[in-house]
Amino acid sequence: MKSVICPHCNKKVELSEALIHEFQSAIREEEKKIIQAEFEKEKAKISAENEKRLRVEFEQTSKEQRRELEEVKKRSEEASKKETELLKKLAQEKEERIEFEKKLKENIEKETETKHRLEKLEYEKKIQDMQKALEEAQRKGKQGSQQLQGDVLERDLEERLREAFPYDNFKPVPTGIRGGDIIHEIRNKFGNVAGTILWEAKRAKAWNKNWLTKLKEDMRKIEASDCILVTDRMPQDVKVYDRIDNVWVTSFEYVIQITSVLRLGILNVAIAKKSASHTDDELRDLYKVITSDSFRSKFEQRDELIDVMKKELDSEKSTTERRWKRMETYIEKLSRNNNQLYGELQAHIPSLKPLASDALELEEGE
Repeated sequence: MKSVICPHCNKKVELSEALIHEFQSAIREEEKKIIQAEFEKEKAKISAENEKRLRVEFEQTSKEQRRELEEVKKRSEEASKKETELLKKLAQEKEERIEFEKKLKENIEKETETKHRLEKLEYEKKIQDMQKALEEAQRKGKQGSQQLQGDVLERDLEERLREAFPYDNFKPVPTGIRGGDIIHEIRNKFGNVAGTILWEAKRAKAWNKNWLTKLKEDMRKIEASDCILVTDRMPQDVKVYDRIDNVWVTSFEYVIQITSVLRLGILNVAIAKKSASHTDDELRDLYKVITSDSFRSKFEQRDELIDVMKKELDSEKSTTERRWKRMETYIEKLSRNNNQLYGELQAHIPSLKPLASDALELEEGE
């Protein structure tokens, strides 16, 4: 066995192997803890130093990066400034170039106008004519097939009339006459004008009575002898042709037939006017005025106004007659009730004299 001296009593103490081993283990464990604590302390110190070193390095790096960013920003601002100045310079140069080109163009135009004025005017005239032709073609294109059909219809009607009546003259309607298409001058074989017919051709989806009024007004403007409306939409009660409100209405199928009849009548009237003889000049002039188409048109217009006034008067008269009839019914009822009441009074009072109306009836009965 081993022995050790106690530090307190200075006595020698015997130690067993087990106890020695236990002490050694405890000592080693204690030393291990001390070493571990020192290791952790050293580790923390190293970590703090590393952290401090990294912080310093990061701050140094950040300062360098900020400085670089500031330099980049400064360079960018300088570049932007230079670019702005360059753009201003380019814009100024462009304006100067435009001004130079403008002056050069003005000088060239002045020289060209001085040297080639007639050629320039001729060229502009051609351009204007082409522009007008283009606009006219566009306008006609926009009008659609309906306008085209109307023009074709009018041309076909005029060609048929020219072919059927070669002695007559056909001319377009003057400006301001919107309700007519063709002016038909009826001439005899000697070329003398006997009268005129105003034609209008209509191709529409439905019949419109307003066509008649417009055509009559235009007929009076040109002082025509008569007017004919040709349409593919006839009124419901007209199959071939008819005269409606002093206007001849017919279909395209019967144009030549109705024209032949109407033309013959106008020629006969013209012959009658020419053959009439009057010794008195004033009477002859008066007869000429009375038998003129314009005089007849004015009377027709007055007759139409009379018809309108007559219709209005008939309407007012009908209203008045209905009012009178109501008043008569009220009077009859009141009179009958009055007689009944007076009769009941006479039944109770025999001395009452009859009413004046009753006495009058008795005298008439006697």
